[in-house]
Amino acid sequence: MGSGAFALVLALALAAFVSPAERKCQLSGLWRNEQDSLMEISAVRDDGDFHGKYLTRVTLTGGCARASPLKGAQQQPGEGGWPTFAFTVRWDKFSNATTAFAGQCFVDAAGKETLTTVWLLREAVGSLEEDWKATRVGRNVFTRKRTPKGKILPSSSPSCEDASWPAP
Repeated sequence: MGSGAFALVLALALAAFVSPAERKCQLSGLWRNEQDSLMEISAVRDDGDFHGKYLTRVTLTGGCARASPLKGAQQQPGEGGWPTFAFTVRWDKFSNATTAFAGQCFVDAAGKETLTTVWLLREAVGSLEEDWKATRVGRNVFTRKRTPKGKILPSSSPSCEDASWPAP
């Protein structure tokens, strides 16, 4: 085996054993979950704060969804760990609900970034007697959606207008 081929095999072998600290997970960018909802996160500031927009494909009423603001914070990972984060989404202009997400970012050996989250959605109800039905709990897994530079998150779902939904 030539020295070039040996170097390539050695580099590939070493890449498979890269520690989590060396495979950084960046929250900023565009993400898609298993329900086809889109989330765009701005650059994470040095203190961990971030903001962005969330465009859901799932609504409480089944109607038109608009891109809604999100705000959150990322906890810097400990030695050899992956960052945890939390954010809230205030469902803007189409729902009287707020959702809080908490999760963790992972990068596999092939470099695929995944965000695993759990969420609590709180819907406004008319009385204390209805409080029992106001909170829903769920789980979402997001994967990075590769995009050209620039913001591409649509402002509304396809049910609102004839804008095409970005392809997976």
